[in-house]
Amino acid sequence: MSDVSFEHTPVMLNECIEGLNIKPNGIYVDGTLGGAGHSSHIVEKLTTGRLIAIDKDDTALAVSKERLSKYNNVTFVKSDFKQFKNIINELGLTGVDGILLDLGVSSYQIDTPQRGFSYRFDGTLDMRMDYSQGITAYDVVNTYSESDLARIIYTYGEESFSRAIAKKIVETRKSKPISTTMELKDIIEQAIPKKFHSQGSPCKKTFQAIRIEVNGELDGLDLALKDMVEGLNKGGRLAVITFHSLEDRIVKNVFKELSTDCICDKSIPICVCHHKASVKLVNRKPIIASNLELKNNKRSSSAKLRIVEKI
Repeated sequence: MSDVSFEHTPVMLNECIEGLNIKPNGIYVDGTLGGAGHSSHIVEKLTTGRLIAIDKDDTALAVSKERLSKYNNVTFVKSDFKQFKNIINELGLTGVDGILLDLGVSSYQIDTPQRGFSYRFDGTLDMRMDYSQGITAYDVVNTYSESDLARIIYTYGEESFSRAIAKKIVETRKSKPISTTMELKDIIEQAIPKKFHSQGSPCKKTFQAIRIEVNGELDGLDLALKDMVEGLNKGGRLAVITFHSLEDRIVKNVFKELSTDCICDKSIPICVCHHKASVKLVNRKPIIASNLELKNNKRSSSAKLRIVEKI
């Protein structure tokens, strides 16, 4: 795999590096390594510190190992960041000083037709970030019931035409399996009235929904964030970049809960939960990309960065 084939412009790079408040002797975790865009800037700020680089995509790991080969203080781990607690335990770490999560799909994954992530290219319906996992987009599209398809497309894609799309998928696959991204694209476009096609691609929401289902992107995200906060040393920071409202809502709610002393129902006159805040919000409102970045990297347009610090 050529190094240049895995290109990914890191979103809000300066904001992330500044937000992590990196200590040269600290231990940092990049839970979504990708092409090492963020990691290469984290590790160059370390002296005696250490970087734990996690990804479940074999290609991302192979490329990033090459890109970071001059550093001897990087530990690469093939895993899902949701296994954070197990990972640091296996590495014998009692705590870390910073964690970064970039929850977006990499440019490489989107722009590689055979990965099946994009409706812009003709490719097999796959969408797996980790090739070793079982379920693919083909399985979802061709085996899920009409009601399950509608539920997924509505819930994960926030698509108002979810029932029409699910119905069209089921009708089409009766004659032959739906095998490619272009076949699915055509079905979605047929199911959505043409007058709505001008509001961006009519396929975006459905492709997003199926991708989230295939990779279980939202499953256990809240628990993983809590595990990460628990694993931070005092003063350590957790920075999370999200790209759609479903992810951002989870991150926002977890950070709100963890930064609040009492989480009792407001109707209860006195606190009975005895909950104590474990973090403080570094930014009360999400950080968004600058105008310059938006101009140079259109994929940053929906990105939101939230940061908390362990207290």
